[in-house]
Amino acid sequence: MKLGKMIRYERLVNRKSKKMILVPMDHGVSVGPIGGLINLAQSIDQVAQGGANAVVLHKGMVDKGHRHGSTDIGLIIHLSASTDMDEYNSLSKHLVCTVEEAIRYGADGISVHVNLGPDTEGKMLEDLGYVADRCVNWGMPLMAMVYPRYYDAGQPDGKKVIQNINMQTVAHSARLAAELGADVVKVPMLPDEREFARVVEGAQIPVVIAGGSKLPMDQMLQLVETAMKAGAAGLSIGRNVFQAPDPTKMIRAFGAIVHEGVSAKEALKILQ
Repeated sequence: MKLGKMIRYERLVNRKSKKMILVPMDHGVSVGPIGGLINLAQSIDQVAQGGANAVVLHKGMVDKGHRHGSTDIGLIIHLSASTDMDEYNSLSKHLVCTVEEAIRYGADGISVHVNLGPDTEGKMLEDLGYVADRCVNWGMPLMAMVYPRYYDAGQPDGKKVIQNINMQTVAHSARLAAELGADVVKVPMLPDEREFARVVEGAQIPVVIAGGSKLPMDQMLQLVETAMKAGAAGLSIGRNVFQAPDPTKMIRAFGAIVHEGVSAKEALKILQ
């Protein structure tokens, strides 16, 4: 990793543990103004006070979340977009920002989303490769969010977007990101520690876990503990943070596990 990219990457991690806690707040494009993201500056301040290392935003929200003070926090600008209004098309992510634009907005890092399985997979891979090249050119760290999911119109139960999550598909997703030039990859978590350890081993770049759907706090903390024991580089968790009763405490609980190595049981005390 060249010096400029390394300096920016270090803004996204804890200097002691070398691990990262990222909070995606880019949901407004896909699902609209949901709870926890109405007052963006307040939400960012809450997670910053808890010790989050960076937030993930779309370009148009950078000024809405800028606080002109308080605790500093890293900024990753997300370049990919689609909406959930059409389930089929929601899997096709399109570039709506450039690396150069993100730099002008003050980004410390770049994020791109790729879904593996839909018929538009090829275009998303092409976009990832292009963005990776621009990130090398400008010395910007790149996180690839890679999910194995596809659309199946023939499901009898009405479910159309299939989450194709198992050790093989998640390991493939993680390695693909590394092969195409990402510096960090975000993938779904597997509940089995040994299986996820194989994902981490095969990736050859830092792996952070996605939060997924809303979970009870104790289950979420246990998932984080399992991920860290398997060798994960940290977390990229959104709804389970900014929609928590106390986002600041939620980040502190995650931080105790990620940066200090405490158990989920001990971290739960922070929330009680």
